[in-house]
Amino acid sequence: MNFFKLVFKSLMQHRLSTVVTVLSLSLASGLMLTVWILQVQSRQVFAESNSGFDAVLGARGSSLQLVLNSVFHMEQSPGNIDWQDYLDISADPRIKRAIPIAVGDNLYGYRIVGTTTNIFRNAGPGGEKGFEVEKGRAFQPNRREAVLGSFVASQVRGLGVGSTFQPYHGLRFDENEKHEEQYVVTGILKPTNSPADRAVWIPLEGVQNMEGHAAAERDRISAVLLNLHSPAVGQMLNIQYNRQGNRLTFAFPIAAIVADLFNKVSWLDRLLQGIAMLVGLVATASVLASVYNSMNERRRDIAIMRALGARKSTIFGLILWECGLIGLIGGLLGFAVYFGLMATGAAILREKTGIVLSLGYLHISMFWTPFLMTVASLCAGLLPAFKAYRSPVAENLLPIA
Repeated sequence: MNFFKLVFKSLMQHRLSTVVTVLSLSLASGLMLTVWILQVQSRQVFAESNSGFDAVLGARGSSLQLVLNSVFHMEQSPGNIDWQDYLDISADPRIKRAIPIAVGDNLYGYRIVGTTTNIFRNAGPGGEKGFEVEKGRAFQPNRREAVLGSFVASQVRGLGVGSTFQPYHGLRFDENEKHEEQYVVTGILKPTNSPADRAVWIPLEGVQNMEGHAAAERDRISAVLLNLHSPAVGQMLNIQYNRQGNRLTFAFPIAAIVADLFNKVSWLDRLLQGIAMLVGLVATASVLASVYNSMNERRRDIAIMRALGARKSTIFGLILWECGLIGLIGGLLGFAVYFGLMATGAAILREKTGIVLSLGYLHISMFWTPFLMTVASLCAGLLPAFKAYRSPVAENLLPIA
């Protein structure tokens, strides 16, 4: 008990350097946790956020661009396809559900998506797996009505069931590109924690016939969202459209395509991990510098302890325990930094993509990061501990001139 009292007393005696060192370790620990968990969780959540669809059929081009545009409501459309393409794929007995979509307009930067009522739950064949309208009702075909994603409804002030709005042309908000058509909000979707929350859903004809859209494109759509009867169907359609055909792109499976996006930017993950580790090393070095520099001030205290019967091993252990405790406290306080950084990152990600990250996500790094910081601090304490171990007693007991 006296041993731990000495450790605590030593930390309090040098409280300024202790606090600064602990804070640097907590920042390093929190940064490492954020980088690792954000990387793992975002990859997992993006792969699972397919808005309930198995595949996408669209214009010939990049499968990744097609998925980002039609499922995540990001990127430019790779092009349009004929209405007949939708009729053909929807008539295929291997297809459980086919939902046509058309894009090209926005509401204050949020994507406006034209579609059919089959996208809503219990609204048509296969609709039991569609989006659920939490407030109000689904829009009716050929009417200037809209259903808001939950995130759009929460972010655009004054927009709710019964309110009206005018769309803006293009995928980027420009206040000079307002359409004359006026839409009435008839419903708000139940939160899905997917990109669907960031979209404004209107009848397909609304986008096709919007003023300013080329007449030649009014019988064309951006893509078809698909549900398949089995994964084997996806493999067959992949051969049919991607390998044997040359006009359309069949994006399947969505999770693998999204994973390919993360693989392309894996160098960024490694860079961030390297930066986090470097910050951790710098923070550990601060433990070494802080404790080592304090040894000159503590020479007399150590000599007195030795004169009172303390062994060299006790002094050695005292310094190591002090460094280890600093590392442990810094590692645990790193969770506060992690939650702050993660909450900020999750809010930005949700605003930009509609993807929701959980602050309660458990990862193995939550257990070994505090342990790693403690071990690293113990290693940093070896040098000052050896210095204390070899400190001469008689010389340091001499009166100070």
